[in-house]
Amino acid sequence: MAITEERVSERAQPRPRQNFETWSWFFMRVSGLVLVFLALTHFTITHILNDVAETNSAFVAKRWANPLWRLFDWSLLALAMLHGLNGLRYIIDDYVQRPAKRAATKAILYSVSAALFAYGTMTIVIFR
Repeated sequence: MAITEERVSERAQPRPRQNFETWSWFFMRVSGLVLVFLALTHFTITHILNDVAETNSAFVAKRWANPLWRLFDWSLLALAMLHGLNGLRYIIDDYVQRPAKRAATKAILYSVSAALFAYGTMTIVIFR
């Protein structure tokens, strides 16, 4: 009878709440899978199906005439930036011990990442 009561009490415990770290872990797995598809597609189109020597601004302009290609490339940019940023955040949390230094390092990382993402997005949006 004690075994039955123990099993019931084990089941009755509430599940732990899902926090930011849980969703961050899940995002890394999903974004990694999506990035494999996006990166391999990008690599195949620009390096295998086309001659690398012919990849110039005219090639990009022709491809980006279709808004779906712009969306594809922006998705690749956004996921790669977020995936890498999240990975660097893990590294900073593991190796930078002092809270003030950790906050400063993350502030620099987030600022540089935001600037690079804005520059990449601007390039994709306004390229003619």
